[in-house]
Amino acid sequence: MSDSGEKTESLELIAAPAIEKRIFVIRGRQVMLDEDLADLYDVETKRLIEQVKRNFERFPKDFMFQLNKKESAALRSQIATSNKGRGGRRYAPYVFTEQGVAMLSSVLRSKRAIAVNIEIMRAFVELRRIASSYKALQERLDDLEKEMTGRLDRHDEQLEQIFKALHQLISPPSRPKRPVGFR
Repeated sequence: MSDSGEKTESLELIAAPAIEKRIFVIRGRQVMLDEDLADLYDVETKRLIEQVKRNFERFPKDFMFQLNKKESAALRSQIATSNKGRGGRRYAPYVFTEQGVAMLSSVLRSKRAIAVNIEIMRAFVELRRIASSYKALQERLDDLEKEMTGRLDRHDEQLEQIFKALHQLISPPSRPKRPVGFR
């Protein structure tokens, strides 16, 4: 098989779940780590960041941002990875939003970068679809819970009245007390 055939075949192995598990929510945004993107694009993280810095005007803060130490440590513990190599990274990772990933295709002009970006965009769209269906399901569940709570409250009152009536029916009738003494 030729080199281009092998690259196409290996690219087909990047399934949506493999991409989706690399998407995190940080600062309320769905983002991907620079090292995960570099891995998918088959370039070194250092080279990816170099290209981004050369085209920095294409990456405003809502497209890409650098994690602070706390976020970086939390993410590292969340994905259970340690620092790679001797001494680990010298800087905090950059993360890219969906728009930032889309912009990467204009900076990284290889066929692989374009194909990977298409798959990443599909993964973001699928996650949005899943999230919206969860939201709709949550709203319906909340409505159902409110409706059932209201019904249960009415039923509770009715059951309480029934039990009260049953207790009255099964209680022995009170006998009138006879007066003590003569009359």
